Amino acid sequence: MKKSEEIKKSIADILELPQDIILDLPKVTMVGNLQIYIENHKGILEYTNSRIRIYTKSGILRVTGKNLLLKNIVVEEIVIVGEINEVEFMD
Repeated sequence: MKKSEEIKKSIADILELPQDIILDLPKVTMVGNLQIYIENHKGILEYTNSRIRIYTKSGILRVTGKNLLLKNIVVEEIVIVGEINEVEFMD
């Protein structure tokens, strides 16, 4: 972690602020295995009905499953629906 990121993390801890906002980290929320909500993404790298890869500051987020569909895409938020089998961060 870079020194500036360490300082931001320390400030977030002291002020009890959410680290995902201060450090621009992705926030991933799942509803069962049917929906996944991703905040703070940097773009879509791959999109098929069985695999979606999304670029984030923490690396590439890979979602695999069946009948995957990008339900909603805005500047920093994505909603994926379908039968989600696996969610993984890759370097």
